[in-house]
Amino acid sequence: MELKVTKLEKRDDGVATIWLDRPGRGNSWTNRMNFEYRWLMSSLDADPEVRVVVVTGSGGQFCVGADTQALDFYTGTEDDYTATVNRAENPTPGYGVRPEYDHDLVWQWGLRLPVIAAINGACAGIAVALAGFCDLRYAAAGAKFTTATPRLGLPAEYGLAWLLPRLVGVTHAADILLTGRVVLAEDLGHMGFLNQVLPAEQVLARAYETAALFASGVSPAAVVAAKRQLYAELLRSDVGAAVEDSKELIGVYMQRPDFKEGVRAMAERRKPAFGPPGEHELPVRVGQAVGAAADMSNDGRGEGAGS
Repeated sequence: MELKVTKLEKRDDGVATIWLDRPGRGNSWTNRMNFEYRWLMSSLDADPEVRVVVVTGSGGQFCVGADTQALDFYTGTEDDYTATVNRAENPTPGYGVRPEYDHDLVWQWGLRLPVIAAINGACAGIAVALAGFCDLRYAAAGAKFTTATPRLGLPAEYGLAWLLPRLVGVTHAADILLTGRVVLAEDLGHMGFLNQVLPAEQVLARAYETAALFASGVSPAAVVAAKRQLYAELLRSDVGAAVEDSKELIGVYMQRPDFKEGVRAMAERRKPAFGPPGEHELPVRVGQAVGAAADMSNDGRGEGAGS
């Protein structure tokens, strides 16, 4: 597939990087970018050689939200917004794990792969949700974040009203969502939205440092299981069931080769050599939709999506 608004690099160590790549337009989000991002993630999640994905932006910005031409399009049409963004041809990475994940951006929680956001600059609108549904987030010092929607006459978008209170608490979420003000990375770091704030030139290197742990320091099967546990437990309130379910999972995974290798490596004081993800971890189905990209329009309707 020809990539027009994203870039991909796959390294031999199992680390893949996706760049949102419209540097002349702040890497602004479009339907085309949504399609390519989903397609890339679908392909990477199905590749047993890939252990982790880093997402960043080309140039000095992460993603400034929806393309302004798309916003203009919606001011002059009566077309239903959801119909323009919920496209049948979109790939479906992460789908099928839980019904709650079978939706825009939250599908990242259904991936077997850990996703690390390396937020190298401005992050606005839908990009805040994209980063929020990643597993880890590193950001450049001074990077500006805004949900933007209140200043556009719009409500909170893409699940941020559900997500932000769980990441930063209701008080901070109310500030961010109701005012739409610009919040610096340093503030979001204190609130708990970011794992770390660093000088801009160190952000990608820090993301790769963490990615290296996923690539060679931990069991891919164990990472998938823990990721499934982490987000599933957000959706229920029974801590006792979480304890008992985790005990059952431990029993299952103790019968797998990675456990034996981990114990041997610890006893021998060496780095473990875990195998690739097994059939239990790889996605059952992958929505590639390879041919559909060629049919995507470049007009306002084709470019819309998010704020």
